[in-house]
Amino acid sequence: MNRKIVAFLAFLATINSIMAQDTIMPLWENKIPNQVKSNEVEHHEKNDILWITNVQNPTLEVYLPAKKNANGKAVLIFPGGGYHGLAYDWEGTDIAKLLNTKGIAGIVVKYRLPISKSLFDSKNVPLQDAQRSIRLVRYNADKWNIDPGKIGIIGFSAGGHLASTLGTHYDENVYAKNGEEDVLSARPDFMALIYPVITFDGKVTHGGSKSALIGEQPSQEDVDYFSNELRVGPNTPPTFLVHAVDDDAVPVENSLLFFKALKEHKVSTTLHVYPNGGHGFSLALDDNHLKGWVDRLLDWIASLD
Repeated sequence: MNRKIVAFLAFLATINSIMAQDTIMPLWENKIPNQVKSNEVEHHEKNDILWITNVQNPTLEVYLPAKKNANGKAVLIFPGGGYHGLAYDWEGTDIAKLLNTKGIAGIVVKYRLPISKSLFDSKNVPLQDAQRSIRLVRYNADKWNIDPGKIGIIGFSAGGHLASTLGTHYDENVYAKNGEEDVLSARPDFMALIYPVITFDGKVTHGGSKSALIGEQPSQEDVDYFSNELRVGPNTPPTFLVHAVDDDAVPVENSLLFFKALKEHKVSTTLHVYPNGGHGFSLALDDNHLKGWVDRLLDWIASLD
């Protein structure tokens, strides 16, 4: 056979292998709940990070380790951005690639943002996307070499608020059944919250995330509903928390409140508080002390066996 043809076929095989390994799939097969047509357009801006706004078509971006390396665990990743945008690579795809090095499937959730004019009753939309995402992963677990009982979540900043909302509201009915996968549990088996927004208590909350999700003048009912330290129960998943004391955007008290609630309900929890780091440090590769949080996380996930 002609060498050029052989090379071309080898190239196609490589591409097919890559495509089978990493997948982007829509979150909703049928009608997307709480969404209406508008002139809004999803926007991707790439500077130091990839910043996504006006999400119109929520997706899962699936990064799988080699089958021989896979340990059956998976983590869904919720990037932060104050519910105004998504720091998609900084707190998303880079995290997925890191997890792959330890045999863990990393799945980035591009979730809809409540400030979008394409939405109605928008305060429930991020939770709809979060519940749907973990159900889809469970539904595809066998295909992706994932143990359906070892699926966790990680969220950063406002993505941490969404993750903690999923971890404390997983059994609430927030959307109509969209497919057979929606009969599956939306409970994460474990969760990691990195400099998370937890509470909407005005003293220590992140005002931008709060107003984006529930408005400038929310009802006390909404404030309490989305203050996730108030929603912890004995079945809340085991939780790993990381925060910096000098975080001026999302005060460390957010993680402390959640840790206290978990402890009171006898939920297994680990908290790492660093003296310095500020907010939004992602992998913290430029800080020899702070970057150790990643090793602590990976050790913790390994300990869950």
